[in-house]
Amino acid sequence: MQPQPVLEVKDLSLSFQSSGGRTQALNGISFQVRENEILAIVGESGSGKSVTALSILQLLNITQAKYTSGEICFWEKNKTPVDLLPLDPKKIQEYRGSRISIIFQEPMTSLNPVFTCGYQVTEAILQHNRISYAAAKQKTLSWFEKVKLPDPASVFRRYPHQLSGGQKQRVMIAMAMCCNPSLLICDEPTTALDVTVQKTILDLVKELRKQTGMAVIFITHDLGVVAEVADRCLVMYKGRIVEENSVSVLFSQPVHPYTKALLACRPANHPKGERLPVVSDFLSEETANPLIRAEQQTTLPLMKRTPETVMLDVQNLSVHFHQKSSVFGRLLPVIKAVDDVSFTLHTGETLGLVGESGCGKTSLGRCLLRLLEPTAGKIYYKGTDLLLKNRKELLPLRKDIQIIFQDPFSSLNPRIQIGNALSEPLKVHEPGLTRQQRKDRIISLLEKVDLKPSHYNRYPHEFSGGQRQRIVIARALSLQPSFIVCDESVSALDVSVQAQVLNLISDLKREFGFTVIFISHDLSVVHYISDRIMVMQKGKIIETGTAHQIYHHPSHPYSAQLIRSIPAIRYA
Repeated sequence: MQPQPVLEVKDLSLSFQSSGGRTQALNGISFQVRENEILAIVGESGSGKSVTALSILQLLNITQAKYTSGEICFWEKNKTPVDLLPLDPKKIQEYRGSRISIIFQEPMTSLNPVFTCGYQVTEAILQHNRISYAAAKQKTLSWFEKVKLPDPASVFRRYPHQLSGGQKQRVMIAMAMCCNPSLLICDEPTTALDVTVQKTILDLVKELRKQTGMAVIFITHDLGVVAEVADRCLVMYKGRIVEENSVSVLFSQPVHPYTKALLACRPANHPKGERLPVVSDFLSEETANPLIRAEQQTTLPLMKRTPETVMLDVQNLSVHFHQKSSVFGRLLPVIKAVDDVSFTLHTGETLGLVGESGCGKTSLGRCLLRLLEPTAGKIYYKGTDLLLKNRKELLPLRKDIQIIFQDPFSSLNPRIQIGNALSEPLKVHEPGLTRQQRKDRIISLLEKVDLKPSHYNRYPHEFSGGQRQRIVIARALSLQPSFIVCDESVSALDVSVQAQVLNLISDLKREFGFTVIFISHDLSVVHYISDRIMVMQKGKIIETGTAHQIYHHPSHPYSAQLIRSIPAIRYA
């Protein structure tokens, strides 16, 4: 006898009205998720995954979203199912957080910047439970421990901007789970997490499911995560469900060409330097057997290191954050985000930087661009000491040195159309270009990152998370820089778009010869794209070597632990 459904979506259709016209987001989708089941939803960015999740809790803008058909039925034990779609805002509030919880994709925009992390989780507990503040605080600290946040008492007092991207995501996970919901919706919950913490979170979700019988809808672009955590999987493409099956059958015997494409696009399936297949290769009518076409992709030569040409020389670099004293006047310990780091980067090289969330990767990357001021050390860029220059003297170098930030939504101005946002760097650094020349270059860049010319006049909120990530990648490339820091630049992308972006970075590297520091928690991507890899732990570089050496023969126990934590598809 099958377990009772917790949620059933029936023939759901949805369209959006925007300045560019009406867009059909969902086309008659239907599915169920049952008690004690984890259902994964995968598909390209913009395929309708997140829209489906937001529809369940009526979190879409009602002035733009129009449901043309469908029901969203929610079951509670010993109760008649309730259609959530027509409920008024006050009634749906009874379900949000207590019976149905959601973990959002972008933690920085989901947490309130003016309240401490501890206050926000405690508030959620008090909203749905009749307990004292002291009990709610203790429960919050307990959840911070369960999601492996370092020093829970300290995190309780900190504001979101004082945490790394992965730590903020763990706060969001604690907030969603703290009221033990019947249905947990996870919208890319491990996107910002390193592999060790990701494994912890996935194990925690499975453990809670086992203890409480909770149903889980797990939205992700990482097929390794799907293989690790899910019972069933449905694949979405352009607002439709194109395939649904158990994970073991879906991965071992995919039927739809799009599913085959998702499985084949993963960097782990291809040797270094081989051009990654993309979805269009599989859906093209030119090829009868797309799998053969994928296997016949030509292997491109890797960029060779030139040891005699050092682009970046970092010597004894440190970045320390001095915390304010406590209310009792006691001095709090200094946070050593980057602690006496030294390395060199050669022209044309791609250097991967990996490590746990909070290890100092992002702080190091931002310090290289003087977005963070170092406490000590030297940074030589093409022989010039960047630390001896003031802000105005650095401006000409900004064209050559670019960064792709981790959180695309917070790095785009919500009030500026993306065409204008991408044109801004060109106005500053290439003032001789006409307005039409700027527009032509921006449209060309949008097409290179698989966006449409019609997207030029849209605002950031009109794009999915993955699409916003592609926009900021295009902005960084607009000035054709010689050095780029990629801070988790493909972490929010589904595997098909990730393959396109990695191919794009490889193509542009070969065309323009720029140099990259590639920061990521995805070791399979870092291994594929990098010439060398540095492993960082607690602010220090603990191991450096070739990509092959670190990935296949790590010498440090911590590096070996990172490799072991990578989710693997065992069915393909």
